[in-house]
Amino acid sequence: MSKEKIIIFGTGDIAQIANYYFQIDSEYDVVAFTIDKEYIKGTEYEGKALVAFEEMVELFPPSQYKMFIALSYAKMNKLREAKYNEAKAKGYELVNYISSRCSYLSQYPCGDNCFIFEDNTIQPFVRIGNNVTLWSGNHIGHHSVIKDHNFISSHVVISGHCTIESNCFLGVNSTLAHKITIAKETLLGAGVVISKNTEEKGIYVPPRPTLLEKKSDEVTL
Repeated sequence: MSKEKIIIFGTGDIAQIANYYFQIDSEYDVVAFTIDKEYIKGTEYEGKALVAFEEMVELFPPSQYKMFIALSYAKMNKLREAKYNEAKAKGYELVNYISSRCSYLSQYPCGDNCFIFEDNTIQPFVRIGNNVTLWSGNHIGHHSVIKDHNFISSHVVISGHCTIESNCFLGVNSTLAHKITIAKETLLGAGVVISKNTEEKGIYVPPRPTLLEKKSDEVTL
């Protein structure tokens, strides 16, 4: 059975990683990359054609090709959101990558343009919106809701019945207690523990580590 052909938007690390995952663990065949014309340098990326986004419809019509937007959390995911909307406006269907090594136990399928890495545990009754990135090793607790255009980095714990509003960034090892709402455009730093609802556009960081006067060879482990 032939694979469906897709175009990846992006030429950064995330696009390179997405291309690798699609190659080894999906039903899709990446045939080209695209970015805005003003940023193009060269005609190829990862051994595949690199074309201007402005010329996509003519070169790779949406009737024959699908797309994946492989961008980071820049500007609280708003850059990825903008390109997501532009691709949809051009008529492209946006595909997902969900690792075969992800434990996706919810009965609800995620939205489109989701990038879900290995070792995520997604429990029953979880709902995941559009354009969501779940890096490796997260726990998404039962009955939680992750809305559109979010980026969840590695080893985040989201307890049951939590809600992540749109355009948030959850840093590595951040932890959410039961029934917490993360307000729109919240930024959680690495290792922060959230036990109350956050404020819109709030930035939350954990206490700084303390450097002791003693040296490591002066203590007994």
